[in-house]
Amino acid sequence: MGKNKLEKFADMAGYPHVFEYPYSAMDNVPFEMKGNWHSEFFKNDRPIVLELGCGRGEYTVGLGRMFPEKNFIAVDIKGARMWTGATESLQVGMKNVAFLRTNIEIIDRFFAESEVSEIWLTFSDPQMKKATKRLTSTYFMNRYRKFLKPDGIIHLKTDSNFMFTYTKYMIDANRLPVEFITEDLYHSDLVDDILGIKTYYEQQWLDRGLSIKYIKFRLPQEGDLKEPDVEIELDSYRSYNRSKRSGLSTSK
Repeated sequence: MGKNKLEKFADMAGYPHVFEYPYSAMDNVPFEMKGNWHSEFFKNDRPIVLELGCGRGEYTVGLGRMFPEKNFIAVDIKGARMWTGATESLQVGMKNVAFLRTNIEIIDRFFAESEVSEIWLTFSDPQMKKATKRLTSTYFMNRYRKFLKPDGIIHLKTDSNFMFTYTKYMIDANRLPVEFITEDLYHSDLVDDILGIKTYYEQQWLDRGLSIKYIKFRLPQEGDLKEPDVEIELDSYRSYNRSKRSGLSTSK
């Protein structure tokens, strides 16, 4: 029999590589690992890579196995889901993987200037109603700038045409350097072992015949960022674990 949520939360509380700081706990409590991830936790100076909205953490665990020369931190607020990757990485003794349970809206409270080299956004909720909630919005780009190295890399992997289109507009509006882009990852020449890691939900979308989109771009530190003023056609399908689309036709 699988564990229930309370049992999973109890496990997580005792895991040495899991840090739990939901929004309510961060109001007046400084995060002791900020600026000290290399020296205090990973015990090395290798690049740190974040996965924001990690879900079950399969991508972080997969990347950690493929790249022992890098450090990976998976971030999400859903602890019961995160338990899967946290448990697997602990059981196999991975030393280059950590998990941070918190609200992504306050992600800049956990990392110091230039402490992170890359960010992965894997199947983020497109947040079609409000731009500031989208993880590729300029609202979040300004937060990433606080801890991402100059010209740090951001990866977006998504099933959402809305999210993909919005991100392209955001990149174009701010002239951000793009390294790779495709509207159909698994029928392109960009697929490699890294991009081929599939999350649980990604496999569900592939089984439904949905194409997976991918953008890899850099985020310079200089210049003010501007939000694109465009209307984008909303996704017409219902993704797993996402609320049903209703009463919407376009969004800004």
